[in-house]
Amino acid sequence: MNAKQDTGKTGLREKALAGLAGRNLILVGLMGAGKSAIGKLVANALDLPYVDTDHEIEDAARMTIADLFAQYGEPEFRALETRVIERILSEGPAIVSTGGGAFINPANRELISSSGLSMWLKADLDTLWDRVRRRQTRPLLKTENPKQTLKDLMDKRYPVYAQADVTVLSRNVRKETVMRDVLKALAALDGGNTREE
Repeated sequence: MNAKQDTGKTGLREKALAGLAGRNLILVGLMGAGKSAIGKLVANALDLPYVDTDHEIEDAARMTIADLFAQYGEPEFRALETRVIERILSEGPAIVSTGGGAFINPANRELISSSGLSMWLKADLDTLWDRVRRRQTRPLLKTENPKQTLKDLMDKRYPVYAQADVTVLSRNVRKETVMRDVLKALAALDGGNTREE
C-alpha cells in the first residue's frame, strides 16, 4: 500500500492540502525525529515535491555535512544552510525537511515563517537515541557521551522548536501512522490560522 492509498481515500488528503493552503511545509526537530522519512511520505501523499535541506547543502558544497563541519566549522555551515533554505522556500510549495539546528537560527525561523508552515516532529530522548546511535554521520554527536550530548541538545533546542506553528508527536510506531498524524494536523488548520491553540 502506498502513502496515497493510506490516507483514507481522498478526504484527508484534500483537507490537508486545504490546511496547507499552497504553502511550504517545513519539518523541524532534532536528528532522529523522522523529518526525512515522514517528509517523503507526506510529500507522496500530497503529490508535492520533497526537499531535504541537508542533501541540498551537500550538493551545493560538494561535500558531506560531516566534512563541512570538520573543514569549515559550524558557523560557515550555518551560513550556507540559510542560503540554501532561502532558495528552497522560494521555489515551493514543497515538503521540506531541515537539519536539527536550522530552526534554532533566528534568520531561518524568519524565512520559514514568511514562506511556509513550520511543523515540529517532537520525540522523546529514548526514541531519538534509538534512531541515531548507530549512525556515524552526526557531527554533533562525536563526543565522549553522545546520549548526554543529545539530551543537552534537547534541553537547549526544544523551547525553540516549540515556536513552530504545529507540533506532531514522532514516536515508535509505523512511519505511516505519524504521516497520517501530520495530515490530520494539516487538515485541522483553516488555512489562515496557522498556530495550534
